[in-house]
Amino acid sequence: MTRAPEPALPLAWPADLSPDRLAITEANRAAAAWLAAPGLWPVPVTLVVGPAGSGKTHLARWFAAHHRASVIEGAEAEDPERLFHAWNAASRETPLLLTSPLAPRDWRHGLPDLASRLAATPLVRLGEPDDELLAAVLAKLFAERGIKVGDDLIRWLVVRIERSLVTAQAVVDALDAAALARRRAITIPLAREVVDGQGEFGF
Repeated sequence: MTRAPEPALPLAWPADLSPDRLAITEANRAAAAWLAAPGLWPVPVTLVVGPAGSGKTHLARWFAAHHRASVIEGAEAEDPERLFHAWNAASRETPLLLTSPLAPRDWRHGLPDLASRLAATPLVRLGEPDDELLAAVLAKLFAERGIKVGDDLIRWLVVRIERSLVTAQAVVDALDAAALARRRAITIPLAREVVDGQGEFGF
């Protein structure tokens, strides 16, 4: 295991959500293509819906970095009046991106005018990460720590951990901590100990 020279700190490693680190695969290609061209949207607002760990936040930051735009994450929990005014303020020059784990029909805002706006809003769905995206994210997370791992380890993890980018982050955190504590390289045997020992990571 090769590491960068900085000393290890007893802190959670921050997820790198910088726009230039976005991995594009079949799982999010259509969403990324839609977000790349807000000038073609029928209205200057789009809603991205997907489960936790599907990459909504990373796509939102990528979108904000490439366009003069507003982003509201967790829109289903946002104040309805604020959301209504943000929708009305959106324009071709300053589009608005909303994200949520829920489709608007499941939001409990009780504001008819907002409901009509949301009904006219294009909705882009993200599903669980596919193998390619999960592998790319795992490789990126290890690389951010200066840890070199084999492709065999990445393939082993992809078929055993929950299909979530949040879980990928947690698994890499746990493997990094275990390797430091045991002074061992991150290999399949170590991964088996960690993943099998913490059931929330696997199927």
